[in-house]
Parts: sequence; structure tokens; C-alpha cells
Amino acid sequence: METIEAKNLVNGQFKDASNGATIEVSNPATDGELVGTVPAMSSEDVREVFEAAVQGARTWKSASQLERGRILLRTAELLRERSESLVDLIVREMGKTRTEATGEVGKTAEFFEYYGGMGRDAFGEMLSDARPGTFAARITEPLGVVLLVTPWNDPLLTPARKLGPALIAGNAVVIKPASVTPLITLALAEIMVDAGLPQGVLGTVTGRGREISEELFASEHIRAVSFTGSTEVGLDIQRRLAGRGIRIQTEMGGKNAAVIMNDADLDLAVPTIVAGAFAQAGQRCTATSRLIVQRGVAEEVRKRIAAAVSDLQVAPGQTPGADLGPVVDSGAQKQIQLHLETAQQEGASVLATAQLNDQTSNVGCFVAPTFLAVSQEHSIWRDEVFGPVLAMLEVDTLDEAVDAVNDSDYGLSSAIFTKDLETSFAFLRRVDTGQVSVNQPTTGWDIHHPFGGFKDSGSGYKEQGRDALTFYTRIKTAAIRTH
Repeated sequence: METIEAKNLVNGQFKDASNGATIEVSNPATDGELVGTVPAMSSEDVREVFEAAVQGARTWKSASQLERGRILLRTAELLRERSESLVDLIVREMGKTRTEATGEVGKTAEFFEYYGGMGRDAFGEMLSDARPGTFAARITEPLGVVLLVTPWNDPLLTPARKLGPALIAGNAVVIKPASVTPLITLALAEIMVDAGLPQGVLGTVTGRGREISEELFASEHIRAVSFTGSTEVGLDIQRRLAGRGIRIQTEMGGKNAAVIMNDADLDLAVPTIVAGAFAQAGQRCTATSRLIVQRGVAEEVRKRIAAAVSDLQVAPGQTPGADLGPVVDSGAQKQIQLHLETAQQEGASVLATAQLNDQTSNVGCFVAPTFLAVSQEHSIWRDEVFGPVLAMLEVDTLDEAVDAVNDSDYGLSSAIFTKDLETSFAFLRRVDTGQVSVNQPTTGWDIHHPFGGFKDSGSGYKEQGRDALTFYTRIKTAAIRTH
């Protein structure tokens, strides 16, 4: 297939790095098939992007909300028109199945539609004022230049989740995609230029962290940083920016738990949990990685999930019927395998694995989906694996189940399967997670639902929905005496 030679968007033009250096992007379902290259920018290149964004912020702030909305809506149209090529790129670059990649492109378009529609919404409001002859108002303004740092696991959707609210609010954006999956973000930048986005309003940065990281976060022009990725990196960014008055949003790790109570509908619970744990090769921050089962149904649940895991089809993403593809790269593959080895050394037992065939066991970055029986003393109960691994724990009561859910440094998402309304509401009230559901997966939140976790899973700012605008805007209160 064609090798893509992508360029970065800098002040409305697509450019190579000034020194001509590039980074190679490989297909994880192969032994190093080259998908494309992106520029390995220098510090000077990064500065140029931010300088363009300063002027872009002025241009975009003065644009009407209707115009901003029209461009986002046109972006959604172009995403759908070019869906086939975008799906192919996600499958090749990241390793998702075609079904998963198709869903990502569709959801990305919905994000731009949702925020584009806000071009006709009210931003600000009139306020009462006790002083005679005085008009007062709450005015919503953009922050200016915002930096988005996005992950490899949803390389098109996560940029859209951040770009939508940032742009409709009137900010200029500099975006740094993950180096293992940058091509799809640069393809999105091309679409947004074609949709009519003015120069400087969006700039892209690709490069090696050791060469551009300091310049990326040191820019005096940054007013906010939104990051999605590991907790380790997110906390490091928080420390870097401390004391500079820069607003920061971090969506970080997760160790999400689903609970099955004795009265649960197992025909619903089991396939929901298997999909939540193993779809996208378990590489989602909201993936179900811990399963807590009340003892009365534990044997049946164990039997059903083991059978479902054994039947999972692991194959390259373009393979018809594939349930999951490879993990993103060999580093992730080795790290997941190390987690599994450590768990077994500590006494965890393997209940089921899916079989890898000759195509997936000897080629590419494939990991066999694995179902484990564990205790809370095992490190895999606490450590984020970010791969196709599900660990099961048995409990006797709802109290024990809630305690087990909360027994984590993370607090992103949780779920319970039960037919009892009182149990459902008790769970909703008591779990310490930013997302919680009943008879639904830990994954799969909609674009207008506020999204974000507690504890080490995130900062106080939510993404998605109207709540996302809070991060990208500031409030100015105005009062005018008219007579």
C-alpha cells in the first residue's frame, strides 16, 4: 500500500521539519510495514507553530459563533465523505479492527456536529443589577492559545473530543498527537483546512519528546493544556506547569471494575463485560479490567466468560470477523506480557485465553486475550495493564463489592449488573468513580455526557457535553450605567 509522507500544519501551510528529519510510523499487525512518515520537528519549528497560533487566536476570537459552527459542521461532513480512507488509515496505523475504526470515524463526526451546533447557542447571559439604570452581563470569552496532547488509542476521536469545544469557544489550538499514531491527526488537520478553518487557528506538532518537550510546554503563549494519556505523564505535566497560571486538564489512567450480583441477568452481563474488556485489544481508558462477582453466581460467570474468551478471534484489523487486533507496538506487547507473567508468579490462575494462530503468534504485536482469577493482593489487581486482560475476584456482599471497586488509586469508570433498584442506587452513591453505570458497560459514553474520572484518573475538569466548555472559556462580568 502507499506510504504516506505527511506534513505538519503551520500557519495555514503543510510543512516538513526545517531540518528535514522524519519519524516512521509502522503497522502493528506486521513485522514493521511502513505506513508513513511525519516530520520530526525541532524546537524552532515548535516556536513557529505557537507564534502562528497567537495571531490565529485573535482571528478566531473575532469570528462569529455562527462562522465557527459552520466550519465545525463542514468538518463533520468531510469526515463522513472521506470515511473509507480514514478507516483504512486507523486500521493500518493503530491496529483497530475495521468495525472499531468505522465507529471511531463516525463518533468523531458526531463530536464536530455537536459542538458545531453550538454556533447558535447562547454564550453568556444578562444579569440583574441592583443599581439603577445599570445593564449587567456575564460574558464568555476564549482563553487564547491552548495545547492539546492526545493519545494513540483513539487517535482521531480524542482530538475531536478536545478540538470541538476548544474551537467553538474561540480558541486557537496547537495539537501534539502520540508519535506512534500521528498520521490520522494530520489527516484531520487537512480536513479542517478544507472545511475553511483560518490559518493559525490550528497547528500540529510531531516530533521526538526529548527534542521538543521542553519547548512545547515552555511557550509563554499557552493559556491551557488538555492532556489524555498515562497517569505518570499527566502528573509530570501538572508539575511542569505548576505556578504558571496555566489551566490544565488531565484524563489519565483507569482500572475499571464491573460488578455482577447474584440477581444479575447473565445473558446481558457476560457479553457486555467481554466486549468491554477485550474490544480494541483492551486499549481503552474505560476498558473493564477488574470483574467482581458475588459468590452465588461466580461459578456460572467464570464458565461463561471463559468460553467467550476462548472463542475470541484475534487477527489483523482488516480481517473479516476479527474481534480484536494487535496492541499498538512491541513495547506495549512486552509490557502486557510482563504483567501476565508477574500475576502468575504471584499466584493468579489463568481461567482462559484465546488462541493465536501462525499469523498472529509469529508476526506483529498481538497479545492473547486472557481471563484470570486473582486476589486483591496481586499487583495486577491494582496496576493498569492497558491490554486484553480481565481479572476476576469473588465477594459475598454488596459492601465487599463496593470496597473492591474503590480499592484502587484510579477512579474513572465502574458498572454493576443487578435487577434490584435499591442495590443500583446504593452502588451509584458509594463508588468513587467519575463514570458509573447500571446494566451497562464501563465503556461507551456518548458525546454529550460529561466525561472524566476521580483520584489518579483525572483532574477536576470534565470533557464532553456542555461541561467541556468550562475548561476552554473564561468569564468576564460587565456592568454599564446607561443613565
